[in-house]
Amino acid sequence: MTRDPETGASANVEMIVRHEDTAAAVSPVTGESYPVVLATTRCIALCELAAGRILAPLLSPGELSVGVVVNVTHTAATPVGALAKATARYTGREGKLFAFDVVVEDPAGECMRGVHKRAVIDEKRLLEGARKRGP
Repeated sequence: MTRDPETGASANVEMIVRHEDTAAAVSPVTGESYPVVLATTRCIALCELAAGRILAPLLSPGELSVGVVVNVTHTAATPVGALAKATARYTGREGKLFAFDVVVEDPAGECMRGVHKRAVIDEKRLLEGARKRGP
């Protein structure tokens, strides 16, 4: 990594919620019924992508940033067709981890808030470790 981000650096990721982004889309996996609203997992993915955007321009060749810690509260339901916007703000380093405050908003206001931490890793090492665990 070339340098740490500036404290307070921020980035956004936006998407229009589609059916495949909803909690209901995972119903076939579990056999349970879930509502047709933005899934918590998709909100978390938006937070990760926003935080990753802050680190991406600072990475050296062969490096990736990966999510390590997610501690969020999902407080409101976002319907299909609504715009969901995640914002990550870099708050500093905690050892080897890069910490971010994350917020997701839809047209009605805030729907998720929390903390996300990422690590910078060597892509080859990650893939080698994955191969050892896989089929």
